[in-house]
Amino acid sequence: MNGSTQRLVELNHVIEEGMVTYKGVPGPVICDFLAREASLGLYEGDTTFQIGRIDMTANTGTYLDTPFHRWADGADLCGVGLEQVTNLPGLVVRHEGPAIGPEAFAGLDVKGKAVLVHTGWDKHWRSEAYLTGHPYLTGEAATFLRDSGVALVGVDSHNIDDTAGKARPVHSILLRAGIPIVEHLTGLDALPDEGFVFNAPPPRVKGMGTFPVRAHAVIG
Repeated sequence: MNGSTQRLVELNHVIEEGMVTYKGVPGPVICDFLAREASLGLYEGDTTFQIGRIDMTANTGTYLDTPFHRWADGADLCGVGLEQVTNLPGLVVRHEGPAIGPEAFAGLDVKGKAVLVHTGWDKHWRSEAYLTGHPYLTGEAATFLRDSGVALVGVDSHNIDDTAGKARPVHSILLRAGIPIVEHLTGLDALPDEGFVFNAPPPRVKGMGTFPVRAHAVIG
């Protein structure tokens, strides 16, 4: 790609103090570990530093699900390779739902691609409306995407599964196959249907299955 013509598009939500991502899961607490005023005098002259501290659950903001999130023997954040979450050719599929079945992906070449499902549900972010009645993929859609060789699946709604019941077929099918999931995306309306690269690398934390990511696209 020609760096002079590239455009970067943020596809993640900003993490803020107290925000709720998932009902029943506490929002993050963000504070100073070392405040600037407290650091004054530790260094020469008026030199100060701030060291922040954040206490949050792994399922905060826009985050990546690895197989370990669902399966005890699956790869965790350390086990998912960079090639699985970076420099992936992207494809946007636009569907309002509520149930998004395999027909939404019929005829599309998804092999080796990050398929991002644009539902527009991110317009409800940080409201009660965001938490219920959201668009979701069906188990049949997950099976179709898996069998078609998809590399990663993302969605801009509250959950890739239907949370009205207790079954989680999409998580179970995709993560069992080693296919990462990115939930709570935003800004997919700014992307073309194809012709971009998707990135969502997490930090390498041992023994964890999910973590926030600065998901973004490179266009051009």
